[in-house]
Amino acid sequence: MTARYRVRWLELLLLVVSGGIQVLGFVLLSVAQHRHLVTSDLRYPVVFIVSTIALSLWLGRAAPGADQFLLPVVTLLTGVGILMVTRLDSGLGHRQVLWTLAGELAIAIVLALPRSVTQLRLYKYTWASIGLLLIVLTILGGTDINGSGYRRWIGFHGVYFQPVELLKILIAVFFAAYLDEKHELLASARIRLKMIRLPPFQYLAPLVLVWGLSLALLVKQNDLGSALLFLGIFLAMIYVGTARAVYPVTGIAMFVVGAIGAFHLFPHVRDRTEVWLNPFAHSSTTGFQLVQGLIALSSGGIGGQGLGLGMPYKVPVVTTDFILAAIGEELGLAGVVCLLALLLFLVFRGLTIGIGSEDGFQKLLATGLVATIAIQTIVIVGGTTRLMPLTGVPLPFLSYGGSSALADFLMIGLLLKISAEAGTVP
Repeated sequence: MTARYRVRWLELLLLVVSGGIQVLGFVLLSVAQHRHLVTSDLRYPVVFIVSTIALSLWLGRAAPGADQFLLPVVTLLTGVGILMVTRLDSGLGHRQVLWTLAGELAIAIVLALPRSVTQLRLYKYTWASIGLLLIVLTILGGTDINGSGYRRWIGFHGVYFQPVELLKILIAVFFAAYLDEKHELLASARIRLKMIRLPPFQYLAPLVLVWGLSLALLVKQNDLGSALLFLGIFLAMIYVGTARAVYPVTGIAMFVVGAIGAFHLFPHVRDRTEVWLNPFAHSSTTGFQLVQGLIALSSGGIGGQGLGLGMPYKVPVVTTDFILAAIGEELGLAGVVCLLALLLFLVFRGLTIGIGSEDGFQKLLATGLVATIAIQTIVIVGGTTRLMPLTGVPLPFLSYGGSSALADFLMIGLLLKISAEAGTVP
């Protein structure tokens, strides 16, 4: 950590603008619910804004050269997420604020430790082993905290987290370290299978093994959304690391074959596919959630019903899987487009950070982290709008969830640290 301190004025200005938008949102919600402003309703945005400004000041000490756009964009997205979760369930809103504060603390720790992001590459197999072990422990002794029928949480005394959220970061670190170490060997094909050239299997085996174990464990948990996410991360990183299209093309072909097989082998995959193809034929049973979400989105129109004036609570699991439906109903298409534009900007900013880094490991890690955010967004937005079958992954920074909030903020902390060490992003 450098001793040089610098006030990050651009970041602070953007944080003030972001904070003003959040306060305005809570004012509108309070007026809609109580017919007048209740000052106690503003405690969540005030606490969050103060903590975020404190984090910015800490950035001026720990990483003065870090990107100044990441934190304001994340703050605005997270603030809207807290606003919508609070509107739907005030108790969950309170818990989301606490998890967000924990996430900001995680960013502060990441900026201070380790001294350099590249130190993470020294323990690549350790990180992968820890992540896989957590998933195994979840399968053996996990808890179903919401009655979904799936034991995907571990913890005690009312504090639980989903290990898969941590696994996606640990696996990204492993992929980045391994690809940086072996990218020349993986890029230079030596084995020819007709028109396809592949590297010696011993170099590809560790990547495939770790990815395959992750996929198998997630399928064992019936967590197909996370399995799809890990496939996307794997394909994106191996393509960037080797610059060879044969890997993602082969991976996509294998995915298509696997999806067809899963359709015939797993009843819940078949049910979700049938609901996706014709949700209204199952509107009273398995398609009820999707139909209610589509109705909520359509009733919002362009400008939305207004904060606190819609009925998004009629959508099952609206605070997590279907938070976009709630946003669409009360903020309209305009609100949804603005939030997706912010997420898109965040992705492109992360890619800029990766391109600006001269260190191969940092470049690949930034790519993996950004791919995680992008693929999660595509999967959940596609599922909510019926562009693809619905899978249970959270919308980054917007959905309720302590594990996902911590993971999202950890990824932002790593991106900030990479940008500070690269020193090429304003």
